[in-house]
Formats: sequence, C-alpha cells, structure tokens
Amino acid sequence: MDEYLNRLLDPRFMRVLSRGKSFWIRAVLLLSSIGMFVFSPVVQAGGGGGLAGRHWYVEHISAMPDWALTASFLILLGVYGLIIFELIDRALAAVVGGIVAVFTLHIIAAGDPNTTGPDLLDVVVWIDMETVGLLMGMMIIVGVLSETGIFQWAAVEAYARSGGSIWRLMVILAVVTAVFSAFLDNVTTMLLIAPVTIQLAKVLNLNPIPLLVGEVMFSNIGGTATQIGDPPNIIIGAQLSRTSLAGTPLAQESIAFIDFVINLAPAVFLVFLPSLWLLHRLEREGLDLHRDRDIESLRETYGVKDKSLLIKSGIILSLVLIAFFAHSAVDHPLSNVAVISLIGAFVMLLVCTPHEIEHYLDEVEWTTLLFFAGLFILIGGLSAMGLIDALAEWTSSMIAKAPEDHRLFVALMLLLWVSAIASAFIDNIPFTATMVPVMLEIAQDVDLDLPLGPLAWALALGACLGGNGTLIGASANVATAGIASGAGHNITFMRFFKTGFPIMIVSVILASVYLYIMFVMWEIHETPSAIPYIVVGIGVLGMVMIGRIWGPSDITIVEEE
Repeated sequence: MDEYLNRLLDPRFMRVLSRGKSFWIRAVLLLSSIGMFVFSPVVQAGGGGGLAGRHWYVEHISAMPDWALTASFLILLGVYGLIIFELIDRALAAVVGGIVAVFTLHIIAAGDPNTTGPDLLDVVVWIDMETVGLLMGMMIIVGVLSETGIFQWAAVEAYARSGGSIWRLMVILAVVTAVFSAFLDNVTTMLLIAPVTIQLAKVLNLNPIPLLVGEVMFSNIGGTATQIGDPPNIIIGAQLSRTSLAGTPLAQESIAFIDFVINLAPAVFLVFLPSLWLLHRLEREGLDLHRDRDIESLRETYGVKDKSLLIKSGIILSLVLIAFFAHSAVDHPLSNVAVISLIGAFVMLLVCTPHEIEHYLDEVEWTTLLFFAGLFILIGGLSAMGLIDALAEWTSSMIAKAPEDHRLFVALMLLLWVSAIASAFIDNIPFTATMVPVMLEIAQDVDLDLPLGPLAWALALGACLGGNGTLIGASANVATAGIASGAGHNITFMRFFKTGFPIMIVSVILASVYLYIMFVMWEIHETPSAIPYIVVGIGVLGMVMIGRIWGPSDITIVEEE
C-alpha cells in the first residue's frame, strides 16, 4: 500500500494529472483512434473511403437531377481554387467543400419524398480511417524519433563524407532524403531535414536553396517507393487495401504494403540517377563548390542527443516497419497499416516517454488530419452526386476507343500523364483522392477488363513524380518553401519551376518506359517476375557508384573568398 501511495504521489505522475484540458483532449483522441480501429464494426466491415461507402445515393435517391453533376463540378473547382490560390487554409477549404457537398445532397433529397439526406454515420463512413490513422501514428513515431537528434547527425555525417565537395554533399543528402522519405513520408522528412540543411549551409557560407530544391525533389522520388512514403500512396494503399475492398468485385485484387515496394521501388531506382544528373546540370552554379570546416565541432553541435531514446524508438520503429511488410500475410481485418501505426505510436509513447507525452501529441499535425477528413467527405459527397461516375465514364470511353490489345497501355499512359501534369499544378493529395474512385470504376468495367494493380501503379507514379513539377505540386514542396522563407531564403514559384519541371518530365518519361516494359510488353511475353528485383539490384549498384561518377574530381571547384 505504501509503495502504491509513493508511486501515486510521484512528482512526474502528479504533473501528468495536472495537465491542461488540451493535453487530455489530445490523449483521448489518440486512445480513441486506436480503440476505434481495433473495435469498430465499420472498420472491420470495410472501412470508409472504399467502394462500400461511396454510393449512398444508390440506396436512397432514385434519380439525381440533371443539375447535380454541374453542382458537383463547381464545388470541386471552387475547393481547388481555394487551395491553389491559398485564399484560405487548405484544411478549411476541404472542410467547407465537404459541408457544401453534404448540404447539396440534402437539397437534392428534399425533392424526393421517400428519402432524407445523408446522416452523420453516412458522412463518417466516407472518411478513409485507414489513411487518417496511418498519418496520426507515423507523426507521433517520427516526433519521438526526431528528439534523438538522428536527423541532425545524418546531415553532419553527410558533410563529413563529402570531402568538402558541395556536389558530393548534395548526392549524399539526396540518397539520405530519399531513404528517409520512403519510410517516414516525404513531408515529415523535409520538416526534419530542411532546418538542418539551412543551418549547415549557414555554417558553410552557402546559399541553401539549391540543396533544399534537390532534397525536396528526391523526397518526392524516394517517397514513391512505399505506401507510407507519400500522401498519394497512403490514399491509394488505404482505399485499395483488403479491408476497404472487402465485399466488392475487386476484393481479390487488393494491394498491400509489400506490393508498393515490389512494383514501385524498381521505378524509383530507374528514375533516380537520370534525375540526379539533370539536377547537377540545372543547379551547377550553386553545387560546383568546395567548403572546408571543422567536422568535430559540427559533430559536437549536431550529434545524437539521446542514445537511450534512439535505441528504444529505433527498435519500435523497426518492428513497425517489419509489421508493415508482413501484415498482408495475416488474413484479419485488423491487420492493416493504420492499426499497426497507431499501436506502434502508443507503444513508443509508453516505452519511451510515459510521463511526458504532451510534447509528442503536439507534434501531430491535427490540421493535416482535418484536411484529409474534410477531403474524403468532399469526395464522398461529390461521388454521390455522380461526378466520379462521369469522370470514370469519360476515361473509360477514351480507353475503349483504343484497339483491344492496346487498352491497357492507353489506360496506363492516360492515368500516368494526366496525373503527373495535374499534380504539378494542383496539390497531388486532393487530386489523388478524386482519381482513386475513378480508377476503381474503370477497373470494375467488365467491357474494358483491366487489372487494378497496374492502374494503381500508374496513378501513384504520376501523382508522386508529378508533385516535383511546381512549388504547389506536393505538400513537401510547400512545407520546404515555408521553412526556407522563415530563414530568409525565398523559393519563388519560377525558381522551383526551372529545376522541378524538367526533372518531372524526365522522370515521368522513364516511368512510362517502366510501365510499358513491366505491365504491357513483359506481361504479353510472360517474363519471369524476378525482373523487378534485377532492376533494383542494378539500381543499388548504380547508387553505390554515384560517388565515383560525380565526385569532386569531376567538377570545377570554386573556393570561397
């Protein structure tokens, strides 16, 4: 009893009890999210955001009025306009759009005496909880990991291995950023790497913009390789998961975490080296430099701050990643990436910081989660008004015009290039959320008879690589520009465009070649499935040789004054 009282009166425990209201609200939200994913019959029955929850009107409204499609298009155009021109915060724009869509459905339902508009449960089902849960969990995990100083250490070690060559430093940072982005998501990676890069550039008396532009390019490229690396992949993976497609005609074509790695990682390796070469050509003036600094002093300033926390959080993160790869082998509704991510976050908080979790809950980007929730409600409402069906019908008609043996190729190129160009000028997150239901409708068209997997990979490659086209193409771009601006370095739209758009075009051309070879030509000739791994091996070998190909001996060295 005395031991229990002593623990109860422990100052750390009393501090937890004395937390403010906001702390407990966030804690309850986290625990509720985990409980919802574990026990919710909605999630276990198929979740939101998939085919199961979209066609509310089929059961409730006999026929949509002619003006509904026009209204849905205007709502979507209005939301995109608010986001593109940054008239209001994009999260608020998505929420407002979702509210307008729901109210419009109620107006439509008012003309039908046999029904009412969608209720709260209908709207909640539209939210893809797997996407929201995955993001929430990974934000907490990365927040804990960032406290260790591992990212600052990585930047300093990159400079230590550059030999003073800024180009070699750029190459190393590109590889590090791509790898981190593959497993942490590219927005989070840039939020962690960009401030360190700016500080490092200040110490080296450099303009950080060429380094930052290069890093964000390869954060988008590297993030393409996995389901959790880029928000478009998160959306695609969640809505095409076994849970989301359960009970639909496409249930047998669901995709898992490992499928992203197998099918997209080879494309990333194929794109990496040419993009790096083009970056060097476009940013030569700012990268063909040489700087010498005391490495030991940099290590003292930016080294690992908490080795114990690094070990514990690193082990938990490793287990989470292993679970990501293995979850597809477990046939259970709870074996999805959202549940794994949230449980991993909860365990990390419990093991690493059981008395000090308020700071890490603050690291969760609640605005981003609200943006995704509003976005899914918006798309669900517009789908109910017939917009998705109309887009799918138009796309299907374009594909159907091609000869039967060329339809898959036409579909892949159409999805890839439309997604890439659109994602360059429209944030790739709302665009992907709009296109996934369209892609699902195309895959269900029995007349076209197209496999779902290749369509998903074409959309993923287009949305992720297309995000490099302009400053507003991807959230990582905007986040990096904001960090740079706060440090006094303005990355303008045109400054980013002159480097990003050529790299985007080259990478999408290479992605086109990859899709054709992997899913059209080799499918016809029944090429062994080991080919992707061969491509990965060649890519790894090429990356190992990067330092030798573009090392300091191959550049013009300009010493600082």
